[in-house]
Amino acid sequence: MIDYENLSLTNNIYKKFFLLKLQSFFNKGNYILSNNVRTFEKNFSKYLKVSYCTGVANGLEALIIALESLNLPKDSEVIVAANTYYASVLAIIKAGLKPVLVEPEIDTYNIDCKEIIKKINKNTKIILAVHLYGKVCNMDHIKQICIDKKLFLIEDCAQSHGAKFKNQHSGTFGDFGCFSFYPTKNLGALGDAGAVVTNKKENDRNMRLMRNYGSIERYNNEIIGSNSRLDEIQALFLNIKLKYLNKINKHKRNLADIYYNNLKDYFIKPKLKNDYYDVYYAYVIRCDKRDLLKEFLRKNGILTDIHYPKPLYRQKALKNYFKDPKFPITDKIHETILSLPISVMHSKKMIEKICKIINRF
Repeated sequence: MIDYENLSLTNNIYKKFFLLKLQSFFNKGNYILSNNVRTFEKNFSKYLKVSYCTGVANGLEALIIALESLNLPKDSEVIVAANTYYASVLAIIKAGLKPVLVEPEIDTYNIDCKEIIKKINKNTKIILAVHLYGKVCNMDHIKQICIDKKLFLIEDCAQSHGAKFKNQHSGTFGDFGCFSFYPTKNLGALGDAGAVVTNKKENDRNMRLMRNYGSIERYNNEIIGSNSRLDEIQALFLNIKLKYLNKINKHKRNLADIYYNNLKDYFIKPKLKNDYYDVYYAYVIRCDKRDLLKEFLRKNGILTDIHYPKPLYRQKALKNYFKDPKFPITDKIHETILSLPISVMHSKKMIEKICKIINRF
């Protein structure tokens, strides 16, 4: 059996380093917003070549506090891709704003810049660019739209740790870059964890206030904040794993090459484009007989996943937010995509075996 993901095997390489550091952590007794968090914030901002990084509790909270910090009028509109994960839209709603969905590009799965223009009106305040599956959105076009229309730009980088567009890291193009370090991510923690990055000092200070009860100095609450702090233990682990992130991404890119070179053209593979450095959080193919293919692979000992089986505008929780939604490209994507195994615990031989089996379908 080839698992889609096995986090125990994925993280086994870091175990001995983590346990050594853990003993020191216990002995020092500093458990909240201490040295491990400060060190990770410094290391991650250096890795991304960005000025500031604030560790928060998870990726959803990263988005919420970034959105809330802008202090926009209630129901201000945020444009986001219709095929994104539920959390992207949940954050918009939690921040008291209105999500406006637009179609993605069929070949990249990322937001279609031509569709963005169609949805901009006087209430539009933000473009939320979600870098899905490890590919950065077309940030040249999106940034220009934001400049021309005087909009804020927030990046959802939950799936794009280390991904680049024109040699610039995701998360460093806009006002805020919001990251999740959920365990399955390329830079995954051992539980929930997140961060917000920015190049503006004022934005960073707002993030530090927002994450800690509106306070930077103890018992001095400047604003109405929340409790959304990156955990010291998670920061400890992330500091270890960050050193391996480039190696992780390189390994996944090598596995992706095997898929590109061996899968039959019957299966629609991720689009390769110049100027993009993809890191393959997921290797997503499309097949009109997706469900049959998934079952065929399961019977042959290969587990796969679907990111995601149901569009967010068809989720029960969001039925009152999107009236009579019509997104044919998004529907086609959700009906045909299948994520194949591609992680650190997978070897080249495993991926070659998967290709041989899938080509028999």
